[in-house]
Amino acid sequence: MKQLLLAAYIVFLAAISLACKKKTSAEPQDEKQTTFRVLGYLMSSNDWHTAVNSIDLTKITDLNLAFLNPAADGSFNINPAVKQVVDKAHAGKVRVYMSIGGGGAPAYLAELIKPAKRTAFVTGILALVEQHGFDGVDVDLENELINGDYPAFVAELRTALTARKKLMTAALASWNANKIPDATMLSYDFINIMSYDKTGPWDTGRPGPHSPYEMAVSDFNYFNGTRKVAAEKLLVGLPFYGYGFGANAPSSIRYNELIVQYPGAENADEVMVTGGGKIYYNGLGTIRQKVAFAMSNKAAGVMIWELTQDSRDAKSLLNAVNVEIGK
Repeated sequence: MKQLLLAAYIVFLAAISLACKKKTSAEPQDEKQTTFRVLGYLMSSNDWHTAVNSIDLTKITDLNLAFLNPAADGSFNINPAVKQVVDKAHAGKVRVYMSIGGGGAPAYLAELIKPAKRTAFVTGILALVEQHGFDGVDVDLENELINGDYPAFVAELRTALTARKKLMTAALASWNANKIPDATMLSYDFINIMSYDKTGPWDTGRPGPHSPYEMAVSDFNYFNGTRKVAAEKLLVGLPFYGYGFGANAPSSIRYNELIVQYPGAENADEVMVTGGGKIYYNGLGTIRQKVAFAMSNKAAGVMIWELTQDSRDAKSLLNAVNVEIGK
C-alpha cells in the first residue's frame, strides 16, 4: 500500500511540474503586457494596412492609432481597416488605443466637450472602443482644447472606461499641463510626455535642438516631482523626426529620410545643410540615453512619435530602444 501511495504521489508531483512548465512557456507573451512599455503612435491617411505593415510590432508593447476624430456632429466614420489593425496588433500581444485630438485637432472638438454635447461624445467614443476592441482611449487634446470643459470631459470618460475595464491615457506637454487640475492629471492610467517641439519652423528666431536630452529630464521631473504623478505612470517621449532651420533646410524631415540624405546622420543629433542651414533631431545615441534615463528612474516606458518615420535597418531608432532595454 505504501508503495502504491508513493507511486501516486510521484505521479501527482509530475503532473504539477508539467502544469507549471506549461504555464511558464506562456509567460513571455504575458510578460510583454506588464514590463517596460514601448508605445508608438501610428498615423495614417486612411491606408492603415500599409501603415501597420511598415512597422515591427514585435518591438512595441502599445500602439496608439492617430487620430480617430469625430465629425462636427460627434459621429464617427472610421475606416473598417482599423479593426484589422487592432486584431493584428492583439495577435502580437500589443495593446491598442484610439487616440483623439492631436496637434492639428479640429476646432469643433471644443464644442463636443461642452456640457450640452459631452455625454453624447463620450457615448460615441465608447461605442467605437467596443466595436473595434480597443484597450483604451488616448486623450491628446492640446492648446485651446485644454480649457474649462477639459476636466469634466476627462472625468466622464474616465468613469465610463473604468466601468468597462478600459485604460485612459493622455499625451501632455509640460508647457501647457499647468492648466490641468491635479485630480484630472492623476485620473489617467498613463501620461505620454511630449518631450519634443521645444522649437520648430513656427519659431525661426529660435533655431536649435527641439528635443534635447535635458528636456526629457526636465519634463519627467515636472510631472513626477512637481505634479506628483507616479513614475510608473509616465512615458518619456521620443521624436523620430527632425526640424530644419536656415534658407536651404527642410522645415521638417522624417528620420528615415534624413539618414538616406545624410550618411552617418544616425550617429549625431544635427547635420549641416549644403547652402546654409541645419537640421536638429535625435540620433541613436540620444535615443538610447533617454531610454536609459526612463529605465533608471523607473518610468512606465517610452513613447514614440511616430513609428512610420523610422528606418527598418541597422540604423533603426526603434531597434536602438529595444537594444537599450535588453542591456
